[in-house]
Amino acid sequence: MRILVCNDDGIDAPGLKLLEEVARRLSDDVRVVAPDGKRTAASASITIGRPLTIQHLGDNRYSCSGTPADCVVTSMTWLFKDGTKPDLVLSGINDGRNTAEDLAYSGTLGIAREATFWGIPAIGFSRVKNPDLSPNDADFLARFVRDLWKTRETWLRDGHWLSVNLPVSLPAPVRQPRIGRDKIGTVAQVLSEEADKTVLIVPRGRAHASTSGDENDLIDQGNICINRLNWFGETPLKQKLLELL
Repeated sequence: MRILVCNDDGIDAPGLKLLEEVARRLSDDVRVVAPDGKRTAASASITIGRPLTIQHLGDNRYSCSGTPADCVVTSMTWLFKDGTKPDLVLSGINDGRNTAEDLAYSGTLGIAREATFWGIPAIGFSRVKNPDLSPNDADFLARFVRDLWKTRETWLRDGHWLSVNLPVSLPAPVRQPRIGRDKIGTVAQVLSEEADKTVLIVPRGRAHASTSGDENDLIDQGNICINRLNWFGETPLKQKLLELL
């Protein structure tokens, strides 16, 4: 099995290192392509018409000057240009949970979405801040991914990917949560004002809003949360509306 590992926190992120360890427990054909710096909340944006720099770091590891999703695009158009492609893309492990509106903002999940455009199964991993790390985490997650891969016929669909949120400690029970609401970026702070020029910053952080059964609720109870997401998601319009147009 050929595995591509990417993230949005950058090539030196601890979560990427752990996920690479997981991948290497599953396969001897692992490629790592990650941004050369932190690219939080980059969503699924890609770079078109501007140069990208790929740095080979040895041992099939590469940094990319672009966005998280660029790591998949450059892999498919350059690294695997001979027509081969990965069997599986693993994304993360994100430094912080990806819940609620993060499903749209997340660069970690943007990687997984981009992978589905190329017809590649993908799993995006995120974990709460300041987890209780254990030397056994890599073994547990390798078994978890192996089990998902063995049962992929039950979850794999065109244009779909898996989002997995990990709690403070592993191992943990697995639940499917309801997608909640917990928006980031709800305030702006003024850094400076000068004539017609105002400099703002939207700070990190969230309210950690939660209702029973949503992702934040179940993660905080110590569960692994897993959802299957898709990128198309159109909803049929009511016939009455169509008749009015």
